[in-house]
Amino acid sequence: MEATVPRRKSPRDDSVAGYAFIAPNLLIFAAFTLLPFVFTVATSFTDWDYTQGFGAIRFNGGHNYLEIWKDKWFLDSLKNTVFYVAGTVPVTIGIAVVLATVIDRAVAGKDLAKLLLFIPYISNIVAVSIVWTVLLAPSGPLAKAALAVGFRMPVWLADPHWVMTAIVAMSVWLGVGYAVMIYSAALGGIPEELYESGDIDGAGPFQKFFCITLPMLSHTTFFLTVTLIVAGFKVFGQIFTMTQGGPASSSHVLVYYIYTAAFRFFRMGYASTISVVLFAFLLGVTVLQWRGQRKRED
Repeated sequence: MEATVPRRKSPRDDSVAGYAFIAPNLLIFAAFTLLPFVFTVATSFTDWDYTQGFGAIRFNGGHNYLEIWKDKWFLDSLKNTVFYVAGTVPVTIGIAVVLATVIDRAVAGKDLAKLLLFIPYISNIVAVSIVWTVLLAPSGPLAKAALAVGFRMPVWLADPHWVMTAIVAMSVWLGVGYAVMIYSAALGGIPEELYESGDIDGAGPFQKFFCITLPMLSHTTFFLTVTLIVAGFKVFGQIFTMTQGGPASSSHVLVYYIYTAAFRFFRMGYASTISVVLFAFLLGVTVLQWRGQRKRED
């Protein structure tokens, strides 16, 4: 009897099996991400009141892309968004890296401390925003406490000069716990021998922090910078709940303007244009950050 030689698996068989496993994820990605993105880009070249159905779509070339740069509400929204990102990202990262280091080195109940800091981040954004609206109200507890010591606080959410500062402060408090958790995980990966070498060389706590801890956390800082910038440009819940973009356009941000353009003024094409511009801006910022990080590594 002749021995039966088993058929050898071809690389093609492995490829088919691999594609079969990832097919459900690819289908979901195509249905809920890729196709909506393509549709948004196509819609950005149109005037479309979506309440009139697809038959109301009118192609207008690139008129929307020219119009937004003459639109005061868009420019104010862009300015406010950049202010929000510039305020929240460095402050959140700065506070988080200090808190994470202190908790890791000097706090007995580390897990409890990190949990208390993390609770605001996982809390419902609407509930948190309502609580902060009450706190910042002219008759709220913060205003009363300030008056008790002879200090009059600004009317935070009704003053065009202070409203974005108040939202930035609230957002830093909301997001610092997430950054602390990320930094705490990264601190566990720093070799203890580096700190022992610093002790031998006579380095103090500040020298070890700036010369050992911060350089070793550079990749974590880069990750947090990218994710916080992206999240900052997508801020919406705080604005919708606390100010509705007011007073006037002083707290309008890009995502809130996309919402108002689409669902209040029914200009879906114009809202799509702002969405594409926001995507392009975020893509450009992320690419520049990646290149900068690679140069620092080299």
